[in-house]
Amino acid sequence: MASEIRNLELWPDGALKIEWVRHHMPLLNGLEAEFRAERPFAGLRVALSVHLEAKTAYLCQVLAAGGAEMYVTGSNPLSTQDDVAAALVHDGLNVFAWHGATPTEYEAHIRRVLEIGPNVIIDDGGDLVALMHAEYRSLLPNVIGGCEETTTGILRLQTMDRAGKLEFPMMLVNNADCKHLFDNRYGTGQSVWDGINRTTNLIVAGKTVVVAGYGWCGKGVAMRAKGLGARVVVTEVDPVKAMEAVMDGFAVMPMAAAAAEGDLFVTVTGCAGVITREHFLAMKDGAILCNAGHFDVEVDVARLRDMAIEVSPARHNILGYRLENGRKLYVIAEGRLVNLAAGDGHPAEIMDMSFAIQALSARYLVEHKDDSAALPRKPHAMTHDVPRAIDEEVARRKLAYWGCAIDTLTPAQHKYLYGE
Repeated sequence: MASEIRNLELWPDGALKIEWVRHHMPLLNGLEAEFRAERPFAGLRVALSVHLEAKTAYLCQVLAAGGAEMYVTGSNPLSTQDDVAAALVHDGLNVFAWHGATPTEYEAHIRRVLEIGPNVIIDDGGDLVALMHAEYRSLLPNVIGGCEETTTGILRLQTMDRAGKLEFPMMLVNNADCKHLFDNRYGTGQSVWDGINRTTNLIVAGKTVVVAGYGWCGKGVAMRAKGLGARVVVTEVDPVKAMEAVMDGFAVMPMAAAAAEGDLFVTVTGCAGVITREHFLAMKDGAILCNAGHFDVEVDVARLRDMAIEVSPARHNILGYRLENGRKLYVIAEGRLVNLAAGDGHPAEIMDMSFAIQALSARYLVEHKDDSAALPRKPHAMTHDVPRAIDEEVARRKLAYWGCAIDTLTPAQHKYLYGE
């Protein structure tokens, strides 16, 4: 099957990017060596849809080292890096993605990686799994299981599972401690501001930043905004999370009130229609909006476009929307994931942990494919948390790389705590 990418000649630049992250991802380094020796994925086809940049490319190479036949696409049209895609094709992997794909092209690329009849699916946002169940049901018996990277994808999977419509086991990678506690908080916190700052070239200190959503990603974004000198306002629908934001030192109010105060807005909710018409009309002239949730539905850019009397480029990757009230609002990266559509995504050291969880979870699926106790295949029980042993293995490997040692319980302490 021929790959579908923009330009194979870009591969040297992509290879440099991959080599850079390889030097900063020691957990994947170790897994690559283990997989090469053990070949846990030999003879298996892996379909992967994750933001296609250098860290993801290295994960693909690690899985390929373990014997996987890789079929790769992106999970967002604006996060795919064409030189990285070219580098993977140059290395012999099958890639179907390019930057700026239209919705039709994006879906066609997803179809290409599903048509091969994958045995393992690695998804980011749930598009592969959803389309597999909708239009490739004859291929479902081939699937051992899959792994889901994001909160948004997990919500989609759990909805399918509750309805009895999920046909194969899915590992909830985002729920692993070594994923969400670090990737969502520290990774999102840093990469969102990397994307905003490089795109706007404006100072954050002294501005009012409105963060919509105070989950682990929102916590990270708010924490970094505070560190950059911003006044931070949090909007929430969960009273417990709102209370946590107050006790962390942030103002909390509804978006209807925050709209008039914010200089810069970041949505991190996983929901739709978070910032819409009533909020646009209340905003200051020059307010900047961006999204750090998976899909481009949190800031209602379509409604903003309809409201605008003029839409024009303001700077690379920023569009200005002039409203009838004379005010102009700015949207970064079309309301898509700001850390990837306007940046390079999470730092390599963070994705090292997240992708180690992915790789080990994929191996777990293969090793336990016939173990009904470890991976039951029955309606309403197809979503599975990552085993605690995998979480702890990743943490121990990371601590060892840092040169850190920790205590262990003595037999007497273990008996005191657990009675065994």
